[in-house]
Amino acid sequence: MLGFPFDIALVLLLVSIAFFSGIGITTIGPGGIFVTIALYSLTPLASSQVAGTAHATFIVTGLVGSAAYLHSGEMKTGTSRAIAVVLSVSSVLGALVGAYVNTYVPRAVFGVLLGGVAMAVGGIILYRERRGFTPIYDLEPLERDGQFALGGLGFGLGIASGLLGIGGPVLAVPALVLVGVPMLLAVAVAQVQSIFIAAFATAGYALQGNVILPLAVVIGVPLLLGVITGWKVAHMIDPERLKVALGVVLLGVGPYLAI
Repeated sequence: MLGFPFDIALVLLLVSIAFFSGIGITTIGPGGIFVTIALYSLTPLASSQVAGTAHATFIVTGLVGSAAYLHSGEMKTGTSRAIAVVLSVSSVLGALVGAYVNTYVPRAVFGVLLGGVAMAVGGIILYRERRGFTPIYDLEPLERDGQFALGGLGFGLGIASGLLGIGGPVLAVPALVLVGVPMLLAVAVAQVQSIFIAAFATAGYALQGNVILPLAVVIGVPLLLGVITGWKVAHMIDPERLKVALGVVLLGVGPYLAI
């Protein structure tokens, strides 16, 4: 049992969405949100089951994505490691808090929150492509002030990700770019952060009995293949070409989720 009435057409659709979501994770960051959107909009699962199952799929993708960017060199600098460590550690507590709060959030409210995040991320992507981001904070990750700022940012991102069942890169990449981190480095660091967010959020949901493991495997395999494909794509083409389409889609599905 996958956690809902078996329907081969639905499973194939989820598998297809998962694959393209994986490509988005390692090319531009926010691709993982489509897994959560698909589970929420296409299945009758409770919001806690949606979030718990989605996070379970993000553990392995975070590990593979991190290994890929370590291999290509983005995670071999002192700056990248400092950002990854502080952001990841601070996200752990936030993820646990978010998973706990989710149990009190009705499915309809969950949809509104998920739709709002989708529209916000889509709007940020399109704004950045049209106007460009001017960093709102000059982050110095090797200095104490910068590490405190990263810690606060990681805690907030952990809460949002744990609550809504969205991978760390969905919010972390736009947030890191806003504080002056280069795009490809932001994507690489977000892969590391996603391991910790997903692992601790999954643990929280598993203790509640809200992780549907068979469904997580069905979605996780194509998602993983997409992550590997996306890493290759990110080093072959300009990811900017994909961002406008992603932003438009997120803006489009946001109102649907919120209704």
